[in-house]
Amino acid sequence: MGSDLTRSSRAETPLTAAVSAGRWIRRAAVDGEHGRHWKANPDPRGRSALNPAEPASLYAGAAGIVLFFLELADATGHEAYLEDARAGARYLASTWQDQTDLSLHHGLAGTVFALAQAGWVLGDGRFEEAAVAAADRVVRGVRAVDGGVGWSRDPAQRGDGGIVLSLLHASTILGVPAYGELAVEAGGRIAEQAVPGHLFGDCPDLPADAVTPGFLSGTAGTAFLMARLYGVTGQARFLEAARRGAGFVRAVSTVAGECAVVPHHLPQGRDLHYLGFCSGSAGVARTFYELYRVSGDAGDLDWAERLAHGIVRSGAPQRRTAGLWNTSCQCCGTAGLLELFVGMWAVTGKDKYLEFARTLAEDLIGRGTDHDGRGLRWYQAYRRLRPGEVSADTGYMVGAAGIGAALLHLDAALQSDAARRVILLPDNPFPAIPVPPAVLRRPIGEQNAG
Repeated sequence: MGSDLTRSSRAETPLTAAVSAGRWIRRAAVDGEHGRHWKANPDPRGRSALNPAEPASLYAGAAGIVLFFLELADATGHEAYLEDARAGARYLASTWQDQTDLSLHHGLAGTVFALAQAGWVLGDGRFEEAAVAAADRVVRGVRAVDGGVGWSRDPAQRGDGGIVLSLLHASTILGVPAYGELAVEAGGRIAEQAVPGHLFGDCPDLPADAVTPGFLSGTAGTAFLMARLYGVTGQARFLEAARRGAGFVRAVSTVAGECAVVPHHLPQGRDLHYLGFCSGSAGVARTFYELYRVSGDAGDLDWAERLAHGIVRSGAPQRRTAGLWNTSCQCCGTAGLLELFVGMWAVTGKDKYLEFARTLAEDLIGRGTDHDGRGLRWYQAYRRLRPGEVSADTGYMVGAAGIGAALLHLDAALQSDAARRVILLPDNPFPAIPVPPAVLRRPIGEQNAG
């Protein structure tokens, strides 16, 4: 595994915090004949927030951790992190056939994304070949669904929506137009729904008649997909479907002045406002920015800003609400908020967003723990309804890899005189170089002064 690259017992900046998180994740490595994966939680008697664990997934396993190490290598210049990523990519390339879930965050479509990124960054054609083989397996899994084609009846990003996003990305980075063609065909079925979105009544821990307007399992995320397909194809049917979904989200949101918040579910959870990525403002804001990006309608950007303002008005991160409880991860915690505010700064150039991103990062670093000198990790109650289940995970959407990646994205934004590319998942619409174009155009002396 190589030697530790830092001996610091306490991180003080986004970069050193990410490096320290990398130290802890490296201690979770499990090497075998197929390469390397990582324990979900290497602490003594540690257990994962997810049960069962997902050793390969983008959400909580090797695919997400590979992405983190690719970014950490670029941010630090240490090639040892590239070897971590390479070992993880070997594991994915050797074991993708074992995955039965085809979805983006929890299954094979996420492995395709990670392998394609690894092949591109590492210059290793074997990983790209494995990505193509895995993507072909996803394509073979398509079937007739409700008069069209798909993989399930769930149009949300946790289901078919995420697979479509993955195939759109794979079509471009792997150079296989057929992937994009299938993605458009599958998206066409979703676009025909009156309000494209969640398969109502099929969400764990919710009433059978609940409607979810959020991002990962709800209407907003599906509207995002429709907007993305419009941007790719220019077909009006996708923009119309995105507008129907976004209109529903606006209609059920609570608006006060320049602020807006989204209910977690309807009708029972109208007053429960998540702030994070999966079901709250940080995810829903992505939908409205994507609509702005592909259509140029300033009203969509206004709504993205309203949702961001609602997060600030809530008192986050210091004030913990029912929608931002004891959780720090990308999915439902502070790291997901950090991704939003770095992105909003990059697209608007408004300093208030970068300053709030700094505040979020300071809170994240302060909540991290390195009590044994093994590296930074975050203990959290991943499930809001089970506050006594506290654990620390290594994975991307649920643990230290994703928190570290969010901190690296802020670090990249703060280094505008040496702008670098970051790796963003297919559901992130913000710039891969997280710096406003106006800042990039300034002379170097002015950038440093700002």
